[in-house]
Amino acid sequence: GKLIKIMAAWFNSIMPNLGIPSSFLPKPISLPPLSSFRSHFHLSLFTFFQVTLSYLSLSTFKHNLTYSSCFVFRNNGDVNNNLHDQRLETNKNEDLSKSLSDDEKNVKQDNIWQLFREAQQNILYLNNQRLGAIEELNKTNKEKQFLFDKIRKLEAEKKEGTDKLSTCSELLLRIDSMVLGRVISPAEASDFRSLVLNHKVSVVDVFNLVSHKSDSELLRELRHFSDQSKTRSFHIIHICTEMAPLVHRGSVASYVTGISRALQRKGHLVEVILPKYACLDLDQVQGLREVKGEAYSYFNGQLHGNKIWNGVVYGIGVTLIEPLNYSSFFNREMIYGYPDDFERFSYFCRASLDYIVKCGKQPDVLHLHNWETAIVGPLFWDIFFNKGLGGTRILLTCHDFNSQGIEQPNKLALCGLDPSNLHQHDRLQDNTNTQFVNILKGGVVYSNRVVIMSSIHPKHTIVRNLSHELEPTLNVHRDKLVVAPYGFEKSTWDPSRDYFLPENFNAENMNGKAICKVALLQQLGLSEHSSSILVGCNFSEGTDIDVKKMKDIVLNAKQKDVQLILMNTSEKQVLNQALESLQKQLKDDDNIKFVGAYDEVLSHLIFAGSDIILCRSFLDPSDETPLKALRYGTAPIAVGTHTHINRVIPFDRNLMNHDQEATKYSKIINNTFGNMSLGLAIDEIRSNPSTWKRRIVEAMSHDLSWDGECYEVHLAAYSAIKNM
Repeated sequence: GKLIKIMAAWFNSIMPNLGIPSSFLPKPISLPPLSSFRSHFHLSLFTFFQVTLSYLSLSTFKHNLTYSSCFVFRNNGDVNNNLHDQRLETNKNEDLSKSLSDDEKNVKQDNIWQLFREAQQNILYLNNQRLGAIEELNKTNKEKQFLFDKIRKLEAEKKEGTDKLSTCSELLLRIDSMVLGRVISPAEASDFRSLVLNHKVSVVDVFNLVSHKSDSELLRELRHFSDQSKTRSFHIIHICTEMAPLVHRGSVASYVTGISRALQRKGHLVEVILPKYACLDLDQVQGLREVKGEAYSYFNGQLHGNKIWNGVVYGIGVTLIEPLNYSSFFNREMIYGYPDDFERFSYFCRASLDYIVKCGKQPDVLHLHNWETAIVGPLFWDIFFNKGLGGTRILLTCHDFNSQGIEQPNKLALCGLDPSNLHQHDRLQDNTNTQFVNILKGGVVYSNRVVIMSSIHPKHTIVRNLSHELEPTLNVHRDKLVVAPYGFEKSTWDPSRDYFLPENFNAENMNGKAICKVALLQQLGLSEHSSSILVGCNFSEGTDIDVKKMKDIVLNAKQKDVQLILMNTSEKQVLNQALESLQKQLKDDDNIKFVGAYDEVLSHLIFAGSDIILCRSFLDPSDETPLKALRYGTAPIAVGTHTHINRVIPFDRNLMNHDQEATKYSKIINNTFGNMSLGLAIDEIRSNPSTWKRRIVEAMSHDLSWDGECYEVHLAAYSAIKNM
């Protein structure tokens, strides 16, 4: 910008010398530097240089003519004899030079004017482009600022609720550390925990800045507050091997976090105990601290020291156990899949129970998960029940029966159990390989309730077809078994409060969904026909889709004249290459858009604006797509690799009447979208729009999050075993 101003001023100064009146010169244009339009700036700068060179060429030509005349005059030795001839010759040369100079000067002036006009036009064009860009930038900044303000406001509201839970959890963990440090007795610690549990709302107001207070100061405040009372809630401790977002290898992680947050929102106290893996994402732990105190546990005939870490995740108190002598147990690349997995997880289970007793905790329920922590059941009843845990009960969750923990009986002695007592048919002896013990079977036998996680299959189908040789044991303990569906995080995925959406909506008022659809089409540059059917799909990490089948689905959708959005965030090379090939093949199709990277805002908008969402399966617990789709008034259609397992097993009405174990989600899927192909769904929308809308609204009205049916099943199970 400064360079242009300087050159324009210099240009104005030389114009009078070329015979151009200054009144004809335009006013200079003020231009700040614009990196976005460098090409236009360079063009204008080049034009100025052309003008400069033209002027210099004209001046040099005049100077050379004058110099030649002087040279001839100065080198004439015989001035007196040839003066008259020289004057005549000089006059002729001057006349010729003047005539030639005038002609070229006129031509140069015309060229300069032309160059000047071109430079002026380039500058004006540049300025118009600049003004347009500034206007568009201001518009974008306003939209972004509006969104950021909304997000900050909602995050502040969300943080306020999270901070309340975090304060309670942090206070409870400090009570644990005071027990380990022998500042208070286990009995007094138990009273303080009940106090915190029964007064969570008041505790937040009284016990602020817990981490900055000394044990003595905090103890004074606890004792001062101990005269209050309230009806009790459940105190649940999860002993598990995964928790999102710290360590996530399967459905256990999201389940532990999801149900724990749902329980705490309803007033219950939840804690989680995990191994301190080397791969833990500790950045997700609020207030992580090492507990100073003794924490020994029994294993392989002697006591071993453990390092204990405490922190808070999503308002949930988390304890991490780090073995000192057996440090290699959890300092590995993978979570599962090692030959010594039984040793690793039995050590952790025994250490967890020793820690609970040491701290004087008296939870209502110890919640176990899969075979990896199922050994807690026999340990609890054979060793720990009489160590201050008489009021505690055991609940086991089975996420599947594929892996059951088959081991040599003598390994039970490592954690203090009696192999001869447990290697019996009605206890831990494996039903098929009787020389081994089955750890998952032991968990079923020694638990007060068993929750089987299955969103689709009823209890009878699971026991008969999916239990992998555990059917005899499950039939014996059938009254213990309950089935619960998976869920999703309601606080993040709720169209009535989703701050990523341009307009919120719910089952009672669906107007916002149409607005979201228009916004989605505009953002991706798709044609905004309100009558068009919009199909969304997100190929996330872990997606297992038959590439050829996916291509066929896309091409068939194209023939049915629908709009399709494909968001690909998978790292699978085969899938990525196939989608890239498909994208090239359909690059001229204006009704298909490919999104090559995950976008959180766009992901929410796809769920809200689409009519149909493609998903892998209704059976895959790690795929929350169907649940979220139903919540956002969008039909989920399964297109996974194995079609026959993606279609729900039809109900046997006689079994239904006898079992009464079908989940709400299962009924919705079976009665609506479970057996639909994409083509059938498209035809149904077009031929029976009112019926389709009624189905969508009915599905939306059910709470399929962790706070809905899943929470209700767990609360009923906790209540039942506490009344035993």
